[in-house]
Amino acid sequence: MDLSLYSKKAIIGGSTQGIGLAIAQELALAGADCILLSRNEESLKAAIATLHTEGSQEHSYLVADFTNPDQLRSVIQEYVKTNTVEILINNTGGPSPGLIAEEDEQKFIYTFQQHIVCNQILAKAIIPGMKQAGYGRIINIISTSVKIPIANLGVSNTIRAAVAAWAKTLSNEVGAFGITVNSILPGNTWTNRLASVIKTNAERRAVSEEVIINEMKEKSPLKRFAEPKEIAAVAAFLASPAAAYVNGVTIPVDGGATGTI
Repeated sequence: MDLSLYSKKAIIGGSTQGIGLAIAQELALAGADCILLSRNEESLKAAIATLHTEGSQEHSYLVADFTNPDQLRSVIQEYVKTNTVEILINNTGGPSPGLIAEEDEQKFIYTFQQHIVCNQILAKAIIPGMKQAGYGRIINIISTSVKIPIANLGVSNTIRAAVAAWAKTLSNEVGAFGITVNSILPGNTWTNRLASVIKTNAERRAVSEEVIINEMKEKSPLKRFAEPKEIAAVAAFLASPAAAYVNGVTIPVDGGATGTI
């Protein structure tokens, strides 16, 4: 099975921590040249230092803020003038928890820009090079809420579902060029994002965070949270030549917690 990513360039969004950083580390182990994408240059430099290097691998970073789509467009368009990117990992932090009936309309617009609009900007810039190379992998890190909405994550549920529909539509359009588009749906994964959700839910219910943690773990057949590296392993497979016929799917990586087939 060919899992090698040597000579492949991969852009990974939100890659200074959590799932994004774990994916960058896994792709680097597989041989990819990783281009980390985030808004904090110091954090990017620190993340680069954790990536595996061997032979001619060269890791780098791009500074862009997903709250500023015009800035992101300028940065990525400039990069692809001299570089072909074979792998794109769309990964962006989700909005804060909240009941959908109480959310401000602007939060939907803000989150839509961060996810759908920025994904579109990156894909449009990178796909021409993928077509020319005859190889492309676009992988979106979304959420199991695509299949079953998660309580108290109203805006996130809405926008994550939109990303899944965007990805499926794109997969149908670019598959003939050797480009696949797939989405990973992480379950509860121990990251700063999950810690924030736990804290908010604990405060809303006036219980300890330990109560929330135990309840969440109990919902998984494995009775634990995922580690970011376990999500990253699936992303590395989807990015590889071995996954050439996997296209247009959403794959839960949740320990079996999602109650659908």
